[in-house]
Amino acid sequence: MIRRSLLLGLLALVPLQASATISRAMPFDDKVDNASAIVLGKCINQSSRWDAAGKWILTYSTFRIEKSIKGGPAQEITLVTPGGEVNGIHQETIGVPKFDIGDDQVVFVKNTRVGPTVLYFEQGAYDVETIRGDRVVKPAVTAAVLVDTQRGMAVTPEEPSTLREFEDRVRARIKQRQDFERMQIIEREKRQNASIGSVLMRNKTLVALALLGALLATMQIIKRW
Repeated sequence: MIRRSLLLGLLALVPLQASATISRAMPFDDKVDNASAIVLGKCINQSSRWDAAGKWILTYSTFRIEKSIKGGPAQEITLVTPGGEVNGIHQETIGVPKFDIGDDQVVFVKNTRVGPTVLYFEQGAYDVETIRGDRVVKPAVTAAVLVDTQRGMAVTPEEPSTLREFEDRVRARIKQRQDFERMQIIEREKRQNASIGSVLMRNKTLVALALLGALLATMQIIKRW
């Protein structure tokens, strides 16, 4: 706790850019676990408008989906993010990713009451570029200082990786999570069965009497027939 407080105090003294802020660094596994979908797509349309209350500008970016890395298949998705420009009025929120038409992106999706958005904002968006024939996935450029709150220290953004490596990493985490949940179900069933067995062992006499009663009732029915 002391180390974390000292770190935050030091960060406050560092002459960062005016637009910089401090954000909690989200582990990759947490992003995979909490995303309702992870898609690779190209931004093909974008528009900004005021929200229903007329207080905030929202930007709607439509992506043509090339591949669903997590979640069901889909052709398009429109992501809503805070900020944008309407009739010369501009609003901007630090930490929110900005998309341009024609950009290829990998996006971690979160469902909200106003529509799908980007999970953890800038930390849930990745640029996809072609470098020497390979498609490379790179974390979106951010003005935020990422901090590991568990260790109390600033961290560097994720390293770029090939698209194949990125997909393998996502799928490995999904499988790990599925295996973990499957083991939890098995352990829960074992505990339930053990509990039932324990009850039966503690009440052998009652169980025997119940079985005897059922047997006698069956015999009476047979005699009537």
